[in-house]
Amino acid sequence: MDKQKVLVIVGPTAVGKTALGVRLSQAFNGEVISGDSLQVYKQLDIGTAKATTEEMQGVPHHLIDIKEPTDTYSAHEFKRQATECINELALQNKLPIIVGGTGLYIQSLLYDFHLGSSELSDDEKKSRKKWEEFAENLSNEELWQELEKRDKKGADTIHPNNRKRVIRALEVFDLTGKSISEQQQLDLMDLSKSSFDVKLIGLTTDRDVLYNRINQRVDIMMDEGLLDEAKLVYELNCPQASQGIGYKEFFPYFEGKCSLEKSVEEVKQHSRQYAKRQLTWFRNRMPVEWWDIVSDETNVSKLAEDVSKWLDKKEGMA
Repeated sequence: MDKQKVLVIVGPTAVGKTALGVRLSQAFNGEVISGDSLQVYKQLDIGTAKATTEEMQGVPHHLIDIKEPTDTYSAHEFKRQATECINELALQNKLPIIVGGTGLYIQSLLYDFHLGSSELSDDEKKSRKKWEEFAENLSNEELWQELEKRDKKGADTIHPNNRKRVIRALEVFDLTGKSISEQQQLDLMDLSKSSFDVKLIGLTTDRDVLYNRINQRVDIMMDEGLLDEAKLVYELNCPQASQGIGYKEFFPYFEGKCSLEKSVEEVKQHSRQYAKRQLTWFRNRMPVEWWDIVSDETNVSKLAEDVSKWLDKKEGMA
């Protein structure tokens, strides 16, 4: 029996994933499943770059606005809910289109591997306690930077927001002297190992162009009310959203420790750095087919043609 076809669109922020997801949904009778770790939260619309009603153009979007801002959300929960969505869409003969930049979530969905660890040895327990205590007063970004210093190869394969995985990587390096990337049992570059018949599209563009788009997007977000949204996150002390780029940078401003201009510049800088990390992560971890639809819009029709051929092809055929 053929596996269910799933189209996935990944890439850095501000590169056109949302618009492409809508366009391909319209072309191929699809619906969008968000693969973003923060778009699950209600009220957090601007900083998470959720598609507006107008941008959705009538295409249903799933796994958006399903959690309160103070709730937590995990890759495990995403995997379960996204799989349910895929199965429901399959029954309706709809094409599931995953759109998002949270690499761990995408990876957890496409491959059948367990998130978390089994029983720990005494040495592992000591190491875990050591690194959890070390991490207590560090942000996700600072903790990830510590891993990057010790195990750059491992850091490039882990999202900074995946705090547990970063701590685990520090443990592995501490205990074995080896990168966690060497501990991977699963060949994640082989899509035939996936539970689905996957076409994995990545969007990218010239770095200067991308960075300018990110800067412009932040300015637009400020005009749309990003500051009020960040204030909400700050006042509610949302555990996961508080770590999100576009929110945490304003906390020093709310506390009178820096100017609004400095906070806005930090949002832009952190967003650019995150985009760079997203590209590195996907290039190192998954067999992505890269497309630039920003610099050359004719690539959209070429990409659509490519998707059409994939849909027509039976799994396993050359």
